[in-house]
Amino acid sequence: MILHRSFDTSNGHLTIDGLDAVELAKEFGTPAIFISEDAVRGMCRMYRDAFSKYFGEGASPIYAGKALCFKRLYEIMAEENMKADCVSSGELATANAAGFPMENAFFHGNNKTDFDLEYAVKLGVGHIVVDSFDELMALDEIAESVGVCQKILLRITPGIDPHTHKKIMTGNVDSKFGSAIVTGDAERIVRLALELEHVKLCGFHCHVGSQIFDIDPFRDAADIMLKFVRDMQEKCGYTAEILNLGGGFGVRYTEDDPEIDYEENIRLLAEEINGMCEKLGINRPHIHMEPGRSIVAAAGATLYTCGSVKELEGFRNYVSVDGGMTDNPRYTLYQSQYTFINASRASEEDDFECTIAGRCCESGDLLGEGVKIARPERGDIIAVLVTGAYNYSMASNYNRIPRPPVVMISDGKPYVAVRRESFDDLMKLEN
Repeated sequence: MILHRSFDTSNGHLTIDGLDAVELAKEFGTPAIFISEDAVRGMCRMYRDAFSKYFGEGASPIYAGKALCFKRLYEIMAEENMKADCVSSGELATANAAGFPMENAFFHGNNKTDFDLEYAVKLGVGHIVVDSFDELMALDEIAESVGVCQKILLRITPGIDPHTHKKIMTGNVDSKFGSAIVTGDAERIVRLALELEHVKLCGFHCHVGSQIFDIDPFRDAADIMLKFVRDMQEKCGYTAEILNLGGGFGVRYTEDDPEIDYEENIRLLAEEINGMCEKLGINRPHIHMEPGRSIVAAAGATLYTCGSVKELEGFRNYVSVDGGMTDNPRYTLYQSQYTFINASRASEEDDFECTIAGRCCESGDLLGEGVKIARPERGDIIAVLVTGAYNYSMASNYNRIPRPPVVMISDGKPYVAVRRESFDDLMKLEN
């Protein structure tokens, strides 16, 4: 039942980093997202050490902030010597406000506006990952106006189908992201970048998708991208310094998901890359990857309070909670599966099959179907595990519901990193 060492049910209640979830709910209210700071730091160190061990000097893991973004998290990333992948001006602003060194930031996005580009250049962002011809020309003009030569990577589409959900698949040819190798656009955008005076091409980026459990799509992408590196060396006389293979390692949301040995995956990928570089007769570029979900997801749990239990004989049972799609829209979007626990009755048998329903006035506001938990009563605390990624970052105010707080737990002590929104917060932009 328990998917991560941060969670335990041996004392009758769920505990998160040794703290009683029922007591945490009393102290901080529900819904609330709890994140183990120790678990986040542990994953950062694992990635950083593995990259150093298997890819050597110049290699780096880059935290993908779209998974979970707030100031305290960027403070932690800076303290852990991680780089940061930001996909909007808002993420850049958040990282900058946290004191994250902008020279260690990479700025992504398939449709950066002129404002976005100018903002990033003036902030001193280390590398901008250029997605298109139009963006490349606009960036060159903006960099000239600011008086800098901006370092860039080019986003290349390798043409990989990682067999994941189509909404989180990004590396196939028919994608809104990047320039495809097979169409010739990738070579053409390389040639254009090398002609421009106010950008410096430092290498290439690709990303094949998210929530991938198999190492093979990453191997395939690496092979294709290294062949592209070789081709650009031969055809254009350009040697890529950096090859960024993006993110996408999956996480275990339920017992049906396979376990992933992330360090072993990195070792296997390094083995593939080293062998391919030797076969192609090229020097290995500095390898970067962008883990996000795999750093923060398993560190998180969301606590809700059960409001009602409806047993519809001959149909199904509904357990309604005080959150839902406003703090976790992933089931509505992707039918994402989670592990649920009645945190108040964690030692009792999970024999009550139900649908966990949210509070929104929307029939699709569900967190899970066919869920088995200990039979709940009004007031019980219902926990959803592995909610550190794409929960708070995708939260909304639909139905005018305030977003939940994010409570970090460090060395057995909880602290509020993001406070709960108030009704005044909902109206603060209104005249």
